[in-house]
Amino acid sequence: MAVAGRIRVRLKSYDHRVIDEAAAKIVDAVLASGSKIIGPVPLPTDRHLTVVQTSPHVDKNAREHFEMLVHKRMIDIISPNERTIDALSNMDLPAGVSIEVKI
Repeated sequence: MAVAGRIRVRLKSYDHRVIDEAAAKIVDAVLASGSKIIGPVPLPTDRHLTVVQTSPHVDKNAREHFEMLVHKRMIDIISPNERTIDALSNMDLPAGVSIEVKI
């Protein structure tokens, strides 16, 4: 019995290795439950750049640059069933991964 037409899972993380590991776990669990899957699709990486002056007064042009990358992946689950929902809700994902599920 199909629960909904499609479930979209979006993952966000600062570390690309952790997000790939979480995506692989989700794909394995969904395929084991018997549903079809599209993805993981890599979405554009958000790049946040922060510039800080190293010296307050003397060397105005002396600056440090800090960068924070947010990696994103999207997984579409087509025609999910009850086992798929149970597998997603009982999944233990690595720390540092934000998950957003839309039904």
